[in-house]
Amino acid sequence: MGPTPQPPSTGLLLSGGIDSAVLLDQLLKRGWQVVPFYIETGCGWQECEQSAIDRFLDRMAQPGLSPLVVLKMPLADLYGKHWSITGARVPGDATPDEAVYLPGRNPLLLIKPALWCAEHDIEQLALATLVANPFLDATANFFTSFEDMLREAVGASVQISRPFERLTKQQVLELGRDLPLELTLSCLSPARGIHCGRCNKCAERYRAFTEAGIEDRTTYAIRPQLASHSSTLR
Repeated sequence: MGPTPQPPSTGLLLSGGIDSAVLLDQLLKRGWQVVPFYIETGCGWQECEQSAIDRFLDRMAQPGLSPLVVLKMPLADLYGKHWSITGARVPGDATPDEAVYLPGRNPLLLIKPALWCAEHDIEQLALATLVANPFLDATANFFTSFEDMLREAVGASVQISRPFERLTKQQVLELGRDLPLELTLSCLSPARGIHCGRCNKCAERYRAFTEAGIEDRTTYAIRPQLASHSSTLR
């Protein structure tokens, strides 16, 4: 008998939120060996976000899941007094998606994991971008240009895979209906691991569960208010 074929490997950028958690499950079900990445940026939600990732990865532990790779990309010197660093004037539950714009978020979060993948001969890095994402660094043109830049810079090809790029939030929640999504975190101002219930992301999360008709087992400090604008939950 010949050697047992190795499963294909992919990196996965984990945010601690619903979309990347569901994508992790989908990749594992498809037989991928998944290397999860978390980027420490120093944003106000980092500590709670990392705890959420640890809890979810513990629950998802299986042979196809590699240990979490933590990389640092501190943004305080770049973002200065931005709300994501200071925690002041965090976009509230009635704000539009554009209110949570973080300058250069995707290139900043992608560059180190992409280089790590190139150095470890992993040819794919997955990102849980959805169809409704309104930002310029989430377009097909951006990702193609990023791949081209990386190829020119290091001579290696790493595909930025976006399996959910045509899916809505409700479709992603349906895929993850049976997962422990209450362990994930989508909050701009969490306290002791609890969703604040007042911010843009909490409202987005609550609305997505409500519109999908799926029980929301999230613990909120207060119940979020629903508003009628689009969702780009991370």
